[in-house]
Amino acid sequence: MANRLTTFGNDLYTGKRSFNFVGGRKKWYTIAGILILLSVVVPLLTGINFSIEFRGGSQFQIAQVENATAEPAIEAVHSVVPDAEVRVAIVGGTGVRVQTDQLDQADSQDVTGALAEAYDVPESEVTSSFIGPSWGADVTRQALVGLVAFLLLAGIIMALYFRTWKMSLAAILALIGDLVVTVGIYAAVGFEISPAATIGILTILSYSLYDTVVVFDKIRENTAEDGQESRRTFAESVNLAVNQTLVRSINTSVVAALPVAAILFIGAGVLGADTLRDISLALLIGILVGTWSTVFVAAPLYSQLREGEPAISRHDQKVLKERERAASVSTGAEALPTA
Repeated sequence: MANRLTTFGNDLYTGKRSFNFVGGRKKWYTIAGILILLSVVVPLLTGINFSIEFRGGSQFQIAQVENATAEPAIEAVHSVVPDAEVRVAIVGGTGVRVQTDQLDQADSQDVTGALAEAYDVPESEVTSSFIGPSWGADVTRQALVGLVAFLLLAGIIMALYFRTWKMSLAAILALIGDLVVTVGIYAAVGFEISPAATIGILTILSYSLYDTVVVFDKIRENTAEDGQESRRTFAESVNLAVNQTLVRSINTSVVAALPVAAILFIGAGVLGADTLRDISLALLIGILVGTWSTVFVAAPLYSQLREGEPAISRHDQKVLKERERAASVSTGAEALPTA
């Protein structure tokens, strides 16, 4: 098995075996466009499930209960405030967290007593707190400022490093697509957007950009070595670079995704740590989406942006004409009669 994988990677690197990522870019653009469109439309139709830190409200926590189910909590809250919107989460298998709209002090005390009675625990075991929406608004504003600053700085640095703004543009556009699709998946599945999830979503920026830079660096290396005498078109050189780094991209993604998945399914699922769940879930989605966009969107987009340049266009036409000439000579030689 290991030998087959090694052979497969070597074949991709030498060009003996190749996947036409750049040539199929219209198909990849269509898929990416559909995903982005759905990621924009779905939140507009269903809304985004923001956590209490963003929307504000009252929260009640019962640490240890014998019957950790949601129904008693819902009934208890509605017995005090019939029209309250109630969200119940089971924490760690034995804990219950109840979130409601903002309640006044009297209703909050009554709900505390009702929850204690519903779960047969002393009132002292029920903790209550109020969270205002202003904190979440501050986090959102700071996150947006940080996002814009990151995109600007990353774009400038990449343009200087690769000596072309087109690589920078392709990478940033793919990165923005990653963010939109990640948020869209959250909205479609109903995952809660919490401050921890926001941190996770912003963290995937660095991973996605790292994977893109690795591929782009190989593209720059290939196109710089080709020169005017190269027998490959610019698109073929870009496609070769993507194939040469494909195994590395997959390996990097798997290595990054495994510990994140462990945190998500073991740490969050078994231990009931909501913060770990929110961060790891955003990271896992972002890693998968970022790897896909690097291979299928960023590299083909960069190739398309450069193919119209006069020097590259002349080179590509020269390569194609030489191939046509070689093909016609070969066909003529085959047609000659044999003695």
